[in-house]
Amino acid sequence: MTAPCPPLRVHVDDDTARLLRLYRGERPAAVIARAVRMLATADGRLDTAGRIKQRGTP
Repeated sequence: MTAPCPPLRVHVDDDTARLLRLYRGERPAAVIARAVRMLATADGRLDTAGRIKQRGTP
């Protein structure tokens, strides 16, 4: 079992902050987490179960 990661503070630019306002009522961290997961999926970094692929796996 791995230890939990400490909270990560991210500073976003003005354009990203404006985009986050489109998701009022949702925590910005949840919106960003969903966006990163969608990006990783689109880039082929996750397997079909949503787990991170091992390096070298096509």
